[in-house]
Amino acid sequence: MSASAAAKTLWERAIILVDMNAFFAAIEQRDRPELQGRPIAITNGQTGTCIITASYEARRYGVRTGMRLRQARRLCPDLLQVASRPERYAEVSRRIMAALTAITPDIEIFSIDEAFLDVTGCQALLGSPEVIARRVQQTVLEASGLPCSVGLSGDKSTAKWAAEQRKPNGITVVPPWQAAQRLQAVPVTELCGVGSRIGDYLARRGVHTCGDMARLPVSELGRRFGNMGRRIWLMAQGLDPTPVESRATPPKSIGHGKVMPPGGCDAEGVLTYLDHMSFKVATRLRRHDMVAQRFFIGLRAEQGWLGGTFRCALPTSDGSEIMGLCHQMVARHWQGQGVFQVQVTALDPRPTAGQLDLFNAPSPRSARTGAVIDAINRRYGECSLTPARLLQRSEMPNVIAPSWRPDGVRQSL
Repeated sequence: MSASAAAKTLWERAIILVDMNAFFAAIEQRDRPELQGRPIAITNGQTGTCIITASYEARRYGVRTGMRLRQARRLCPDLLQVASRPERYAEVSRRIMAALTAITPDIEIFSIDEAFLDVTGCQALLGSPEVIARRVQQTVLEASGLPCSVGLSGDKSTAKWAAEQRKPNGITVVPPWQAAQRLQAVPVTELCGVGSRIGDYLARRGVHTCGDMARLPVSELGRRFGNMGRRIWLMAQGLDPTPVESRATPPKSIGHGKVMPPGGCDAEGVLTYLDHMSFKVATRLRRHDMVAQRFFIGLRAEQGWLGGTFRCALPTSDGSEIMGLCHQMVARHWQGQGVFQVQVTALDPRPTAGQLDLFNAPSPRSARTGAVIDAINRRYGECSLTPARLLQRSEMPNVIAPSWRPDGVRQSL
């Protein structure tokens, strides 16, 4: 099909992926003109040692997300460290997402800097998918003053892959009828959701590229990985059936973690970090009128994660109860090894309203105390009223969760 004919043809399905380019760094460079054109690295506070993202000027030297600042400065001696401002990034993201809903209500906010748009039903009103893609890019620019890359195809997976092909500020179009051919030589591990574990499994069966996938029976992937395996088989051929989900599903977990200074082995410091994460998890549970009974509590050391799943007697949103589980974990599983990350996650969040145990009802006093704490902290700032130990907490700012959404349960900082 010629390009002119394709432009006049209604696509049976048209999906756009908007991907902001070096989003946090781009905001800093836009807000602070003295940073424009300079290599910068965003870290969690001025004392952060791990790079959250880097500007394109820094990336040209090999600086990457997740790299330690010391290593990055060896690659780029002129690198400037910039403390993150997560509330500012969330504010800009909300503005972008709100602007995109003027194009289509069928939008799935994938993360703070990515969104899928189903524009299938917009073609008669707004023009061809290619025209809509250009309109999307212009809308983002007008709403934020920032560039974005756009991927357009007939399914979510191919659209996301396409958005990676021309950065920054590019548009890549893969018509649905060309998707299988365009993906044929692409390594399967470049597809979203195909991590090292699945990639290794496929490689052992001779599947290295998307084109190789057709030689593997879909039933084999289905037996090994269930619905995800069947979806990957279709993704490799440009046939990802997953719809754009405009309504966020209830969270399967609510958690907070924080990177500690490398090799932290001070017991008081470890407990302070865990207590801080417990406080944040409890606050989010109460904010959305939820409770949980099972919690993952872990410390990440050189040999891997220490800790595991711990259980309260009753579902709770009381931070002191969660902190008690953290202290149990430390007593049982930690022998003073160097720790560089902590994590506290509610594994089974559920609505507070429900059947209560007749003889073990939660304390109404605890619920009232939590409500008072939350009201004070909403007015005067997080941790204005807090357990005494948290007065010694890390001053590094919050980080934005990968599952961030502009509103609802998934909004988290």
